[in-house]
Amino acid sequence: MTAHYSLMADARPGDNALHVYSPFDGTLLAEVDTVDEQGGRQALARAHELYASRQLWLEPSQRLEILTTAATRLAEQADRLADIALKEGGKPLVDTRVELARAVDGLRLCAQCIRTGHGEEIPMGINPASRGRLALTHHEPIGVVLAYSAFNHPINLIVHQVGPAIAAGCPVVVKPASETPMSCYELVRILQEAGLPPEWCQVISTASHEVSEALVSDPRVGFFSFIGSAGVGWRLRSQLAPGARCALEHGGIAPVLIAEDADIDAAIPLLAKGGFYHAGQVCISVQRVYCPAAIAEQVAARLAEAGAAMVVGDPALETTDVGPLIRQREVERIDGAVKAAVASGARLMGGGEPIGERCYAPTVLLNPPADAEVTCHEIFGPVISVYA
Repeated sequence: MTAHYSLMADARPGDNALHVYSPFDGTLLAEVDTVDEQGGRQALARAHELYASRQLWLEPSQRLEILTTAATRLAEQADRLADIALKEGGKPLVDTRVELARAVDGLRLCAQCIRTGHGEEIPMGINPASRGRLALTHHEPIGVVLAYSAFNHPINLIVHQVGPAIAAGCPVVVKPASETPMSCYELVRILQEAGLPPEWCQVISTASHEVSEALVSDPRVGFFSFIGSAGVGWRLRSQLAPGARCALEHGGIAPVLIAEDADIDAAIPLLAKGGFYHAGQVCISVQRVYCPAAIAEQVAARLAEAGAAMVVGDPALETTDVGPLIRQREVERIDGAVKAAVASGARLMGGGEPIGERCYAPTVLLNPPADAEVTCHEIFGPVISVYA
């Protein structure tokens, strides 16, 4: 049965719905209401009303209770949310459970910060002008938080963006990734059940880049939290209104250096997990491994052997190690990059082919050239390149 998610925002829905599909088998999972630019600005306006009226602010004790209760409720509903997250995101069950545990811990840490986060006393009496005076700093909310999230950790990333905003007393408008909005809606529903007034965390969805860019430039945004590609993040940052602050979490290539005296037996399982976890769709996925020439081929062969032993397929199964790519076109993109590297001189040590239409075999390349795509860019797929 296809689920339907209405906007969790004080905004008028747009005309188009967002369709959420399983990355593993293409099943339609949900239809999600979206906002146009007017609806997005309505959500920001409501959030700014809360921030501008101190009498509407949530007391620290309220925020502490909400986050603590939400952590407990999330732990109680972990199996249900794990099922939703793996269906829309494709991360295998065993790894999704770890993500849920991290999300619970994240909410608890946010609650703890309310207890420990405080201002400081500034030393006075050190000159005639400061004699007999007392000076203190006091932390206050920075303003409305606008958060754009990513698909690869659909629950934990939302916790990282929404949890600190609530802890700091900031109204937040969050836009989950269009591929994985269900997890965000479910998490925010838990926060509301824990006592968070709905207007303090509004969820909006849109597949329109124009709408996303328009909201970022709104002067009511006090802080912009972004998780996604570097190109998009830097472009959005350049459009922030004067005075708005931001935190950008981008990708990487996660290089690993292997020393001559390294314990290869201990390293191989860690490298394989680091490179093939969530089909390589992680910003810290191990993409490059640099080794002494004498052991490079051995390392590549053993990584290929470890990849070949991994079970690729249905993320809902306990035995699955590597799930699907988030979109079918990603399989084609990765396969093209691997084949181009091999054509230009890289040795294919293992993998190197799609498994069905939505998965890709854990792949190891030895010595791709310096100008290959797998060398120059983040591959964001289950591909490890070993360099001598």
